[in-house]
Amino acid sequence: MELFYRANTEAGLDRAQIRAALVESLAGRAPKKALLLPPDYTRYHSNAGYITNTYYHLLTDMGCEVDVLPALGTHVPVTEAEAADMFGDIPFEKFIPHNWRTDVVHLGEVPASFLTEITEGLWNDPVSVEINRRVMDPSYDLILSVGQVVPHEVIGMANHAKNLFVGVGGSDMINKSHMVGAVYGMERMMGRDFTPVRRVFDYALEHFLAGRPIVFALTVTTAPGGNIHTHGLFIGDTRKVLEEAIALAQQKNIDFVEKGIKKCVVYLDPKEFRTTWLGNKSVYRTRMAIADGGELIVLAPGVERFGEDPQIDKLIRKYGYCGRLKVLELFNDPKNQDLRDNMGAAAHLIHGSSDGRFQITYAVKNITREEIEGVHFGWADYDEMVKRYNPEQLTYGYNTLPDGEEIYFIPNPALGLWIDRSRFED
Repeated sequence: MELFYRANTEAGLDRAQIRAALVESLAGRAPKKALLLPPDYTRYHSNAGYITNTYYHLLTDMGCEVDVLPALGTHVPVTEAEAADMFGDIPFEKFIPHNWRTDVVHLGEVPASFLTEITEGLWNDPVSVEINRRVMDPSYDLILSVGQVVPHEVIGMANHAKNLFVGVGGSDMINKSHMVGAVYGMERMMGRDFTPVRRVFDYALEHFLAGRPIVFALTVTTAPGGNIHTHGLFIGDTRKVLEEAIALAQQKNIDFVEKGIKKCVVYLDPKEFRTTWLGNKSVYRTRMAIADGGELIVLAPGVERFGEDPQIDKLIRKYGYCGRLKVLELFNDPKNQDLRDNMGAAAHLIHGSSDGRFQITYAVKNITREEIEGVHFGWADYDEMVKRYNPEQLTYGYNTLPDGEEIYFIPNPALGLWIDRSRFED
């Protein structure tokens, strides 16, 4: 089953059109028990909230029992307030928190020989395939995986099987997939399909979940001014829905700049970004656009810690964003078993550094200068910085300030990928 819906205008599909598409996707089905797998609050602008709410009501109106398992990955569980804001009137007791360390079952492994082949010999270990036990529960006769296809630093383009094997997956897959991406090189993958990490997820989906009743509902969105525009909705149980969504996302979510950006200012909405684990999307998504010797200023009024959980937070504070080669040196040192046991954190440290190519300054309100500088970022006071770079007065893209300084402003780094065309073509 494949259903493709593309908007005819830049405003995107309206709610009536989206609802009609969801109704069509359920035609001929009579599930008794369904599991919805939407993204968490950090993907607020995916429009998955409305889609999940609509599916919930369509299914319950059919007499179907429905559970909601947000694809948290390593993130903190959705709060009741966040659930209400993103998913509307779905009862909060229907939301099941995913625990990536304990709430999973083992399905098999992606063999070492396959990893060696797809990474050009850069990674030679197998990857264990684990998933939340509810995905394998035979009482669910429909599993709807809802999410957004958008450029991503670990896999190239987010969603589809990633929503399963990372979003509700286990520690080995999360850790090793992140590390494979970091070792292979995110600049080789971002914005592309068929990356090594994507091929790991494809392998796992084909070999271990082929018998499960999984249907994907994938969006392609932008959010100018914070208003969600749904440019496409792709529903089905094949890889084709991913490929169609990727083709549209490459048009809508990749912005080429004609020359390297000297100063990039990125705003992190405090509702979405409370950690550098998430806030470093400002680094990942702009690193291919910022010029050597340039500066990235991250306006981060909500950032108050580094990791999404205490264990990861502790590791980031201990090792810091010290650059790819230094992280790999630390990772390969037998004394640093804590880092080896948390490959996802090691990969994140690699992703979050500019490797000395440009300066990264976090402008913050809720975390100290000592803490920020302790992880190798520059620090600035948010209230002082916004006197010059006020996100309410800046417009997306190039801005020229009264004194002639040119900056490039990005209001939400999670919604795109920015690339220096000359560097990309080289």
